[in-house]
Amino acid sequence: MTTAAEQVAEIRRLFFVEHWPVGTIGRQLQVHEDVVRRVTGLTSPQRVVPKPKALLCEPYAAFIDDTLARYPTLRATRLYEMVRQRGYCGSVRTLRDFVAGVRPTPKAKAYLSIETLVAEQAQVDWAHVGRIKVGETQRDLWCFVLVLSWSRAMFAELVFDLTAASLCRSLMRAGLALGGLPRVWLFDNPKTVVLERHGDAVRFHPLLLELAGNLHVQPRLCGVRRPQSKGKVERSIRYLRDAFFAARSFHRLEDGNRELRAFVADIAHRRPHPRFESRTVEECLAEEQPKLMPLPNPVPETDLAVPVVVDRTAFVRFDRNRYSVPWDLVGRTLTLAANDLEVRVLDGDRVVADHLRSWERGATFEKPDHRKGLLAHRKLVEFKGRDLLRESVPRIDELAEAWVNAGQNVGSNTSRTLRLWELYADLLPKAVDILLDRGTYDVGALALVCEQLRRERQRVVPIPVSVPAHGKDRDVIPHDLEAYDE
Repeated sequence: MTTAAEQVAEIRRLFFVEHWPVGTIGRQLQVHEDVVRRVTGLTSPQRVVPKPKALLCEPYAAFIDDTLARYPTLRATRLYEMVRQRGYCGSVRTLRDFVAGVRPTPKAKAYLSIETLVAEQAQVDWAHVGRIKVGETQRDLWCFVLVLSWSRAMFAELVFDLTAASLCRSLMRAGLALGGLPRVWLFDNPKTVVLERHGDAVRFHPLLLELAGNLHVQPRLCGVRRPQSKGKVERSIRYLRDAFFAARSFHRLEDGNRELRAFVADIAHRRPHPRFESRTVEECLAEEQPKLMPLPNPVPETDLAVPVVVDRTAFVRFDRNRYSVPWDLVGRTLTLAANDLEVRVLDGDRVVADHLRSWERGATFEKPDHRKGLLAHRKLVEFKGRDLLRESVPRIDELAEAWVNAGQNVGSNTSRTLRLWELYADLLPKAVDILLDRGTYDVGALALVCEQLRRERQRVVPIPVSVPAHGKDRDVIPHDLEAYDE
């Protein structure tokens, strides 16, 4: 801070003529003591830091210069390992100070300012804008931004994922919102866009290539680590960070997108154009829209379609969540079509299940309609024998409860009781009553009671229903038994 000339003169007079101490002058004139020392010349001169001695590095100076000429950004710690193998015995700090003095200064790069033609190009990028809680799950929140290079009109939306399917959805929505398509999409180099790149040889993601082919748009990549190649979208992202996302929070993705759309339409598009200051971005967009390529009719489908197998509980898995399907499709391989709003399961062209898309993780979504008839089916398959006994033997549940209390196998005892029912159908209810009245529950004892009742009523010996086929309709020829005595 500059000291007023009148105050400087007064400080010098009090110090050199009145011989006041520095502290007294500072208190009386309400200035800092350092100001008094500076004005009176009492400030100690700056200590000159001597340059580090580089005597240990001098024998290796030629090697260091040659290495830095080929690799200007090579770290001093790597050079330290290289010269130490060549006999250097100094410290890494000494070498670092020496390298700082001899490292070549990078040359300033010159860039050519380029303005694209009307409706020629759109630049695309994402920005991480925070995290949001969905249920019990924390999800990263990203902002997709597409900017028309000539008019600077933008489309922006918040998304949870950076997959190729999400990119295609956002590109399609951008075309619908801006009223047409540019001839070129300019991307950075993320894996969502490009699978492999070696120089100018590029392999784009097949989903992006399919969409670009349907819309007749050419995808292009900017230079690797050259963000200035897409400076228009970079500046738009910076503008959104400062003007929209700063000091703003929301708890639902839908609320954030609604506010973002309103901001773009009411504020971002009404700001002055950075090149044509007398016109707004909205006015330039109105001039550019008639020259954009029209969207095809109908628009291409951008839902993600993947095969899924229905598990034993009649659920399919997608994005770490479980979605129900009708129970009679267990074991089938179906097609799952998903976007950011819904999940559909198709059997051919028929939609067999549809759910709202959830961005939680580990959640289960089940519709009661998908389980209709399952209980009756399971009873028919698994419990038809028990139900048969329940209908014909009134006290069978009481007997089964005794089996449970005794720790016996209910399934095995039920099967054995069913075989008794095949042999003694009309006698089994009475036998169960007798058995329970005696306070016992053993199936073997039940069989003895059934046989006793049969004898009392002089019934013929029962033949099991499950008798082998070869034992039926056989003629028994009698013969003389006297031969046995011989």
